[in-house]
Amino acid sequence: MIEELSKPKAALYTLGCRLNQAETAIIANSLKEKGFTIVDSAEIADLTVINTCTVTEQADSKCRQAVRQSIRKNPNTFVAVIGCYAQMSVEAILAIKGVDLIIGNEHKLNLTEYLGDMKKNGQAKIIHTPKISRDSFTIKYTGLYEKQTRANLKIQDGCNFVCSFCIIASARGPARSRVFKDILHEAQKFADNGHKEIVITGVNLGTYQYEDKKFIDVLCSLEKISGIERIRISSIEPTTVDKDLIDFMADSKKMCRYLHIPVQSGDNDILESMRRKHTAKDFINTIDYAYKKIPGIGIGTDVMVGYPGETDQQFINTKKMVVDLPIAYFHIFSYSDRKGTTAYNLKPKIDPQTKKARTRIMIDVGKRQKYAYYQSFLDKEVKVLFEEKVNGFWEGFTDNYMRIQAPAAEDLHNQIRMVRLDQVNEDKILGAIL
Repeated sequence: MIEELSKPKAALYTLGCRLNQAETAIIANSLKEKGFTIVDSAEIADLTVINTCTVTEQADSKCRQAVRQSIRKNPNTFVAVIGCYAQMSVEAILAIKGVDLIIGNEHKLNLTEYLGDMKKNGQAKIIHTPKISRDSFTIKYTGLYEKQTRANLKIQDGCNFVCSFCIIASARGPARSRVFKDILHEAQKFADNGHKEIVITGVNLGTYQYEDKKFIDVLCSLEKISGIERIRISSIEPTTVDKDLIDFMADSKKMCRYLHIPVQSGDNDILESMRRKHTAKDFINTIDYAYKKIPGIGIGTDVMVGYPGETDQQFINTKKMVVDLPIAYFHIFSYSDRKGTTAYNLKPKIDPQTKKARTRIMIDVGKRQKYAYYQSFLDKEVKVLFEEKVNGFWEGFTDNYMRIQAPAAEDLHNQIRMVRLDQVNEDKILGAIL
């Protein structure tokens, strides 16, 4: 206990995507290996690491706010700002008094190499490479997920698609893939640590390519790892979801029956302006094939409303398309200008009130379709991986991403149990453990 108290404390704060979460977990383990005690982000710590996001200007604002709050709460903490916002906005971060270290995306997983003696001297050290490497990569440390049941497995980074509204290709750099054996090594570590589900993460997963290995080869090899019972794919681009991937998912005993495929718009002219690689018909065909091939599959998507020049009819085209498809999970967001993207200069801009109205309409569509999807599973028996106890109920997820609540006196953390589904309660389904 005395030894534990003498260790320096590190608090880690993550903004943004699941890939950021995966990278924070890797950094946490590297710090633990170097003798740090990892504490909750709300605690006073010797080191504060803020892993940032820059997907929108609002995200930038949240990053600056998180940095300032950390410094106000603990003025003596050594503050390291890393990640996408650190890659794109070094000068803005330098303007915040109290920041000690700024690391862009190229080097952030090597954070421990740049900490030095962690003395605050009023001068931020900058580790930044404007042009990010295209080379394949390895990751030295395994992600630390001591409290979570699911572990994120990073296999890819960067993107070559460069959609008109997206800054991530600039922030993350070109598409590059993780060394194949290195992926399997971390996955085996997760299995050894008792994780039953892994979530495959990256910026553009389906473009994975290392030597002769492609994305489906990653899935085939992960399925052979003993102890891993579920393999979940995070967001994946429409043009990288082919029939071979869907067929593999249909036949697999471990692949989660879930695909999150961002469409953004159901209007071809808008998709072309967005520089998306798919048409509305391409997306429809992919969803139809997956739905027919995989019984009970959960399908999610991202929809952007209020893109520059989007007419009422083009919005209706999007709404009609998603209503006619078996999509159960929606992430709806309104377009926001992002300097550095080609869409920033497009006109006419859609007024805020129209964007809000369209967002409300699409959110309502999403709620109705999710409710109908949940209703279709009542009185059925499903497997649930339980995660935590909330208000007296154990909560967890099915492989097709339905959130389930069930009463139980025993500890069900990280347990997969059969549950009979009885009643839909807002965004959850109440059930009874069998």
